[in-house]
Amino acid sequence: MNKIYRFCVFAVLFLFASCIPNKDLLYLQNKNNSNQEQAITPVVLKPYRAQVNDVLSIRIKALDQKLVEMFNTAVVPGAQINTSDALYFDGFSVNDHGDIRVPVLGIVNVIGLTLDEIRLKIEKQLLEEYFNKSADIFVTVKLAGMRYTVNGEVVSPGTKVLFQDKVTILEAIANCGDITITGNRKDVMVVRQYPNGTEMHTIDLTSSDALKSPYYYIQPNDFIYIKPLKQKSWGTGTNGLQSFTTILSSVSLLLTIFLLLKK
Repeated sequence: MNKIYRFCVFAVLFLFASCIPNKDLLYLQNKNNSNQEQAITPVVLKPYRAQVNDVLSIRIKALDQKLVEMFNTAVVPGAQINTSDALYFDGFSVNDHGDIRVPVLGIVNVIGLTLDEIRLKIEKQLLEEYFNKSADIFVTVKLAGMRYTVNGEVVSPGTKVLFQDKVTILEAIANCGDITITGNRKDVMVVRQYPNGTEMHTIDLTSSDALKSPYYYIQPNDFIYIKPLKQKSWGTGTNGLQSFTTILSSVSLLLTIFLLLKK
């Protein structure tokens, strides 16, 4: 009986250890246990600078639209406007050398430039080579959607495109159906491209300090990986009821074997 008692105690302790605590499932918790309202601190978001594999949407307008028709690419037949398919064919991809090819203007180097800097560069080249100020040209430069990839413990992994200028990591994950109950919200990995290469970073989404992280806002071509919790590999269940059922079945099986051997 002592062995059975010790086994039962071990099973109960293992039950509690195998359950996923509620605090591991909640986002943006105030872990400092401060009852006072925290002051609102603005998030400093640096202007995004163009990288290799970015797709840019460039539109050139003027008082006489016929004057600038040759600069604008035509939409591919059958592709709907404002979709990732249309922007893939109609947008301007940044090649490995950091260049884009604009009709008539030719090759324009944009690597490391902000969207405003790209706009001013194109406007300057147009005014110097083709138009004067009386043409009143108007250039818009935007990212052709925020493209990113989420893999690991999410409901719907894969590559997504959001047509927004700014996207938080919580929005990006929510667009993938949220993190599963066995996903590790405390150690979310962000793989980000830089001009000098690729770097890996981590962010704790269960802490409110994530709002201050430079990786709270994602960038185009980010790869977000959600690691599994250790409870998933144990196979005891994702909640208390499942774990209790699994352990109860194991205890019943062991007791049955013990009684049969005792006869």
